[in-house]
Amino acid sequence: MHEATRRTGHLPAHLATILAGALTVVSACRTSSGPVTASPRTLIASVRSEPRSFNRFVARDATTDVISHLTQASLVRIDRTTGALEPELARSWRRLPDGLSYDVTLEEGLRFSDGEPFTTADVVFTFEALYDEDGGIALADTVRVSDRPLAVLALDARTVRITLPGPFGPGLRILDGVPMLPRHRLAAALRDREFARVWGPATAPSAVVGLGPYALEAVQPGEGMTFVRNPHFAGRVAAASPDRIVLRVVPDPETELVMLEAGDLDLPPAELRPSDYGALRRRGGGAVALHELGIALDGDLFWINLAARKVADERSRWLQHPQLRAAIALAVDRRAFVDSVYFGDAQPACGLVSPGNLEWAAPTDDCRFDPGEARRLLTSLNLTDIDGDGTLDAGRSGAARFTLLTQRGHASLERGASFVADSLSRVGLAVDVVPLDPGALVDRIQSGTYDAAYFKLLTSDTDPALNADFWRSSGQAHVWNPGQVRPATAWERRIDALMDEVAGSTDSERRHAAFCDIQAIVNRERPVDVFAFPRLRIATSRRIARVQPALHRPFVLWKPNAIEMRDAR
Repeated sequence: MHEATRRTGHLPAHLATILAGALTVVSACRTSSGPVTASPRTLIASVRSEPRSFNRFVARDATTDVISHLTQASLVRIDRTTGALEPELARSWRRLPDGLSYDVTLEEGLRFSDGEPFTTADVVFTFEALYDEDGGIALADTVRVSDRPLAVLALDARTVRITLPGPFGPGLRILDGVPMLPRHRLAAALRDREFARVWGPATAPSAVVGLGPYALEAVQPGEGMTFVRNPHFAGRVAAASPDRIVLRVVPDPETELVMLEAGDLDLPPAELRPSDYGALRRRGGGAVALHELGIALDGDLFWINLAARKVADERSRWLQHPQLRAAIALAVDRRAFVDSVYFGDAQPACGLVSPGNLEWAAPTDDCRFDPGEARRLLTSLNLTDIDGDGTLDAGRSGAARFTLLTQRGHASLERGASFVADSLSRVGLAVDVVPLDPGALVDRIQSGTYDAAYFKLLTSDTDPALNADFWRSSGQAHVWNPGQVRPATAWERRIDALMDEVAGSTDSERRHAAFCDIQAIVNRERPVDVFAFPRLRIATSRRIARVQPALHRPFVLWKPNAIEMRDAR
């Protein structure tokens, strides 16, 4: 799947307690991965599309994210099965008395996949690239506190001081998913303003260097990529973990399922579609193992483009009006949506935050289905059915019509978009659903050349302070109107202020109260709507003996070194 990614809820809700006072955390002993065997144990996984880049700093597509989990590593990471913050490249950290600074000590003897040593000089370089205007364009917004960057200072070859610009409740959780980059490989590109183009899809595999458990070995354009065990990886590796991982590009989930049942695929990238889950259960699984994960933390999102550039569109007087969004929310029968789109295998969504996020979701029962009230709201926008054909008219601009973009080949997105369009047609709105290939869809959204979208954004942490680029008006993942210089509306200004409390306070009750207020505002203004949260199941081949699946993608490859296999391919 080629959904965009953002840093948001991604874990079970029993999160680790945020560091309080001076605290030191020490990692477990690390063991070498050892050499790749002569007869390698190969895992074959699939992705929906080729990567936009091998550089996570400049691309946020799902394939690039998977590759980052295979080849890169962060100072610390969040265990997606427990929610706890744990060391990765760091051996320990200590919070200083100022409450803002952390002294982080690296593990000894760490080396990149090309054998070069990893030191605090690489850490400092990583943050220079992250905050450079030509550097971490896809990631920088997620590693700021109150829109300000972190300060990073090397104290010696193994100790770095990281200082937050202000109080920040999640502490070092902000560093999860920030891969440490090789200064010796990328410094020249950053200096020459070529960083955004380095490690592109045509890069020689040997040039892509990282600290993760695997290294890129080969790229077959249009077909896939092969990764081999990183001989310098210092982390713990499962006894029967794969020696080689092949990512095959399989755009079609139907083909993917055939490959899985035939034994030609071990690990699909996405959750099972409800229809596929039922079919596999009826067939008894065979070569396929089924895994139950729970209620998804992400639902498919519907939003209207509210960017200022759309004001020139003569339809903006009604298309960008809050009454339209309220009418749309009332026009969609969410229980019928669950039955039609997910075959009953989902939970109706009454709010934007999934009930699967047990710690942060505010209770709400605002799931009212009232097409009569929806029609009244549309009439209040001076949309009337002049000729009696059932479609409302908008004066000189003609029929009240807009285009809804979604992803081609994604069954639940296509069914969901069609359901929404059918629901809106019953209250007089004409909606043209336009499925696009993933890359074209992302380009249209990022350029702002669309009316409305029905798409999925992936998340990476349940703590909303790490969703800042989605909630804040200045964020690039604030999808309905991204990158605002100043808040376009009073309610967005209020959300920004509440996010200051969510992010800046270390008082848990204050943080949770502020986020409850944010959810109430969003549920009232409806800039984004979710109609259902599906139940998640994944499938793997029975050649995989053990995995640590999480609630969010990549469900298994978030920790590839924990995979255990039964036999060699």
